[in-house]
Amino acid sequence: MKMVWFLLLMVFLNGIISNGVGTNVSSRPSVVNIGAIFSFNSTIGKVAKFALEAAVQDVNSDPTVLGGTKLKLRTQDTNFSGFGAIMEALQFMEGDTVAIIGPQSSVMAHVVSHIANELQVPLISYAATDPTLFSLQYPFFLMTTHSDLYQMAAIADLVDYYGWREVIAIYVDDDYGRNGIAALGDELTKKRCKISYKAPMYPESSRDDITDVLVKVALTESRILVVHTYTEWGLEVLDVAQYLGMTGSGYVWIATNWLSTVVDTDAPLPSNAMNNIQGVLTLRMYTPASELKSNFVSRWSNLTSAGTMNRHVGLSAYGLYAYDTVWVLAHAINAFFNQGGSISFSNDSRLTKLRGGSLHLDAMSIFDGGNLLLQSILQVNMTGVTGPIKFNSDHSLIRPAYEVINVIGTGVRRIGYWSNYSGLSVVPPATLYTKPPNRTSTNQRLYDAIWPGQAAQTPRGWVFPNNGRQLIIGVPDRVSYREFISRVKGTDMFKGYCIDVFTAALSLLPYAVPYKLVPFGDGINNPSCTDLVRLITTGVYDAAIGDIAIVTNRTRMVDFTQPYIESGLVVVAPIKTSNSNAWAFLKPFSKNMWIVTGTFFLLVGAVVWILEHRINDEFRGPPRRQFVTILWFSFSTLFFAHRENTVSTLGRVVLIIWLFVVLIINSSYTASLTSILTVQQLSSPVKGIESLQTSNDPIGYQQGSFAVNYLSEELNIHKSRLVPLNSAEDYAKALRDGPKKGGVAAVVDERAYIELFLSTRCEFTIVGQEFTKSGWGFAFPRDSPLAVDMSTAILKLSETGDLQRIHDKWLKGSACRSQDAKLAVDRLQLRSFWGLYAICGLACLVALFIYAILMVRQFSKHYIEESDSSVQNSRSGRLQTFLSFVDEKEEDVKSRSKRRQMEMASTRSTYEDESMSSSKRRHIELSSNKSTITSDQV
Repeated sequence: MKMVWFLLLMVFLNGIISNGVGTNVSSRPSVVNIGAIFSFNSTIGKVAKFALEAAVQDVNSDPTVLGGTKLKLRTQDTNFSGFGAIMEALQFMEGDTVAIIGPQSSVMAHVVSHIANELQVPLISYAATDPTLFSLQYPFFLMTTHSDLYQMAAIADLVDYYGWREVIAIYVDDDYGRNGIAALGDELTKKRCKISYKAPMYPESSRDDITDVLVKVALTESRILVVHTYTEWGLEVLDVAQYLGMTGSGYVWIATNWLSTVVDTDAPLPSNAMNNIQGVLTLRMYTPASELKSNFVSRWSNLTSAGTMNRHVGLSAYGLYAYDTVWVLAHAINAFFNQGGSISFSNDSRLTKLRGGSLHLDAMSIFDGGNLLLQSILQVNMTGVTGPIKFNSDHSLIRPAYEVINVIGTGVRRIGYWSNYSGLSVVPPATLYTKPPNRTSTNQRLYDAIWPGQAAQTPRGWVFPNNGRQLIIGVPDRVSYREFISRVKGTDMFKGYCIDVFTAALSLLPYAVPYKLVPFGDGINNPSCTDLVRLITTGVYDAAIGDIAIVTNRTRMVDFTQPYIESGLVVVAPIKTSNSNAWAFLKPFSKNMWIVTGTFFLLVGAVVWILEHRINDEFRGPPRRQFVTILWFSFSTLFFAHRENTVSTLGRVVLIIWLFVVLIINSSYTASLTSILTVQQLSSPVKGIESLQTSNDPIGYQQGSFAVNYLSEELNIHKSRLVPLNSAEDYAKALRDGPKKGGVAAVVDERAYIELFLSTRCEFTIVGQEFTKSGWGFAFPRDSPLAVDMSTAILKLSETGDLQRIHDKWLKGSACRSQDAKLAVDRLQLRSFWGLYAICGLACLVALFIYAILMVRQFSKHYIEESDSSVQNSRSGRLQTFLSFVDEKEEDVKSRSKRRQMEMASTRSTYEDESMSSSKRRHIELSSNKSTITSDQV
């Protein structure tokens, strides 16, 4: 009976399946169908075919993986056809396929992903690497290899590591190529690099098409070529490049991992193919060494020997990822069943409406467990032949890394690694993962590479383009200071200091630079160099030369060369000659300096008098004499002519320090007075930019100069005070007129102009210090390699002395600049000597303090000796006694104290004699009385 019911159930289920209504099987079926779409005869496909079959065989041979369930792999050959891939995918969707491995092409993946989304069948590709496939638009697409986003990041790091700034992208013009190069552009931008030229090619380009593209590439200036194509015709690109002479010295070819795939799969390559790729850099997906990988590699020759008809098929990284893809899917299916998932399909209501059509789209059904299986795949955490396998939150694999490969001789050489963890390194990423990440520039390292043409030195990466186009160089059409730059009347030629420096530097370049100088400005007013520089950013000019100051806002727009002349902002003002007069001897010191110096003379004299008064007769006498002594002693020290000797130690210390101060002051005064009386002095009411800031006088500046912005924005000087001047004659007139006659108090301009202005106008001079530091340079577009080469040439001109000779030719000074005249310097101020005065004052205070302590101790001793124990003196009386004690000569005090001690000793001796005599008399009287009493008794 049971057998009957079982047969009836099987008939019923078969009827449902045949009618296309739905399919339901047990939660643990004996077989699970998976599909694979790829091109069997492609470089990647012929490796993947063996890897997929080997993986399915290994999974099925291990019953612990799927609990007894077997995988059944159905493969479909797309034969390099995108339409074929779509058809094959639709055929899979008609059956009970739970997942599809593939497609191999990124273009196909974009289309097939829409079908996978509709029918909720996970699509897992080991070879489609387009970064945009990670989009939320394709939730059922998963990539079991590394996205080209990381490959392009590695190339950007390579470009930055070698110091290049521009690359040319040669790529196939489809989703795979365009999106990969777009990612490269984004990564280069992060490194302040860029793609200077894009060279797209048809997906099915002929040799003539490739030749046309590479001819255009050869006319550009960059020599860093990034090739992002398919494995099938990438070698054809390099073969054409060899034919055009583009694989020689000076070129750099960087191929994405298509080249390493070709080398690994088809090695050994024909000799002509190897010659074409000598010196090329390429990337290979990094897979760490492990026992699993070693075992699989050792099996590879056996796996491929039966089906290749004696043709060698090497194992590429894509083969390893294809093998792991099957294992990822097997672990996910096992987890799917463990979570209660079952394989069932239901009709798609939207496709049911198409029933009866010749395409039979209604035969396709939705996989009910698709979402659960997708989540099971994303949660896989295993170790395969490619290393640890785990998905990030954005559905990408963890730890993307590449090997950097250099093609040399008959093979390749690994010169380093790249990982998004630590960047470029010669240490395998598997080792770096155990250490903290370090992407500093000093930690980035690769072994030396051999470049095309067998060059060992890193190529410069660019040449001047040989396309017949001239550089359009903007030149300011100046109307003043024409020694720097001026236009030859009636021609388009220029001459001057800046032009000579430019042509001399250009002659030192190792290549020819065709150029055309184009005037900028109306020829009536000096043009704004900032506006000229801004036109470089808009593409109007390719460069700008002339008297262009290197300032902050301009460096944000362009790159400048090394400065060829220093020129900061200075203040020029009118001056007048200061003649000597009867009071010239007072000029060396300021008023405060004279007051403090005189005060210290008196102070030191008083201190020395106090310290010497009690012990030195030369500092004693009537009050008038003592006052005169103080004055004489004080001021005679100025000439070291004091006659009085100092006796006390404290007085000598104070005097030595004071004489040192006097020596310094005397020397400074003498030097300053000598300068005043022997050198012509020039004076100006303007002392520098500080005095201009605090005044309200008008200030002149050169029209078109950056000085107006600096004065108004940085120094907060109101623009109403700033007067534009157009020529040197305008400068002179405005300065002579002054503020009262409609002129200016001073002119602010760059030193280079002012030195030329002053060479013939001696009534003006530079006042104060140069308050900005800048220089002039030639302007080029951002990251222009020509700016670097021109900077090197300018440095060579400086080292050889040619730059100075050009300067002397155009800007040689006149006699006016070398005359023995100078601007009157400020008087000697107190702030220059306050340290000396502080030391001297401190010495005086310390000496007085010590002297006071000694006086108090001596007075206390003296007061105790003289005071009567029965009498208490008043406070005023005691103070008066102290002052008298201080004024009294020390010898007298000591003499009186000694007499008093002697008197006291004499008095004490007399008292003792009288006491002994009295005692003796009492003793005699007592003895006499005793004798009398005895006689009476007898």
